Amino acid sequence: MRSSAIKKTFLIFFLFFICLFISLPSEIRLKFDIAGRNIDTTIVRPSLNLAVGRFNISKQFELILGLDLAGGSHLVFEADTSQIVPDKKVNAIEGVRAAIERRVNLFGVSEPNIQIATFEGKNRIIVELPGINDPNDAISLIGKTAQLVFAEIVEPTKENAQGGITPTDLTGADLKSAQVVFDQTGTGTPSVSITFSKEGGDKFEKITERNVGKPLAILLDGEVVQAPIVQTKISGGVAQITGDFDVARAKELAIQLEAGALPVPVTLVEQKTVGATLGAESVQKSLLAGFVGLSAVLVFMILSYGSLGIVADLALITFGVITLALYKLIPVVLTLPGIAGFMLSVGMAVDSNILIFERFKEEKEKRGFEDALEVSFGRAWDSIRDANIATLVTAFILANPLDWQFLQTSGPVRGFAITLALGIGISLFTGIVVSRNLLRVFIKEKK
Repeated sequence: MRSSAIKKTFLIFFLFFICLFISLPSEIRLKFDIAGRNIDTTIVRPSLNLAVGRFNISKQFELILGLDLAGGSHLVFEADTSQIVPDKKVNAIEGVRAAIERRVNLFGVSEPNIQIATFEGKNRIIVELPGINDPNDAISLIGKTAQLVFAEIVEPTKENAQGGITPTDLTGADLKSAQVVFDQTGTGTPSVSITFSKEGGDKFEKITERNVGKPLAILLDGEVVQAPIVQTKISGGVAQITGDFDVARAKELAIQLEAGALPVPVTLVEQKTVGATLGAESVQKSLLAGFVGLSAVLVFMILSYGSLGIVADLALITFGVITLALYKLIPVVLTLPGIAGFMLSVGMAVDSNILIFERFKEEKEKRGFEDALEVSFGRAWDSIRDANIATLVTAFILANPLDWQFLQTSGPVRGFAITLALGIGISLFTGIVVSRNLLRVFIKEKK
């Protein structure tokens, strides 16, 4: 058992240092005075750069702050769906949301929060832009109706050495629908089926006839989203876009085409600039208070449980490092309620160790040291499990995990629930796995 615990301890330390690297800020500025000389230096943490075949990964690992910590802009657009048939309204609104999200990403906003809100027959898109205090450019970009255009690619000639793209008169107004279909020959390869109106079908037939064997570009808001090769002249107004993409990419393309096929006008109905409600000074005070509180907990554990408390403190530090690393990796949009959820999970992580140690005091009077240690973990587990599961259920209800984007949204209740749920999950790992193996390796019975 001890050899197994030693191996697991090495893995725990390896995980700790990896998470520590991710958790550290990208820049640490040091200012101090030595012998009358002012020294001001900045330590820059290297970014992660990995190249595996065609895939390149480059990440700085920064915390993403919500509006209440970073400030930014809050915009609400209302979509006019009065001209859309009822069975296509949902796709139309989702298409508008996807178009807005793409435009915001092109604008360069880090981790925007874009949600659809429907009430009293009105369809609204809520856009939160952290770090953007002058949203006028973003408003002008977001407020445009999606424009879909089919364009021919002009090959280079002597007169035009670089070639180019000519927009045709075939636009999103000629497109009736776009949906994901699958190959029926057995491969199951996803593709996108598009259907044109009668007039659009006639235009499409002429365009494909003169572009056989050439790519036909599909532009959405001036951006090429796909350029499939025309295999043959296409009649009847129905075609399929095939390519090297998976189901997710095919669905995304279908939504983009629907956004062009169903141009829904949007109107800005609410705009406000949100300042960082805490301010830099308040954030620093909050961090200081958190540091003081955490230090008090660490000291309390040592004074109450001695060497056992030292192990618990190591597990608690590991908990904090892993949690912060996950916030950056997911990433989680961190808000003030989210910080409160993290601090609460710290208390629950300590609580697990207290239950185990109190049980250990009782058990070591009845049996040997090592047996008492194992039994105390086993018998305290039931209480730890039930308490944490009950809290997790509540946290998941608050977080609304049925929304696939729930980790990237920054609502105050949801932010609290997400950080609390993550903290509880990690505290179970550190309280049981980390503490248990550290105790097996480093704590011995006093003779």
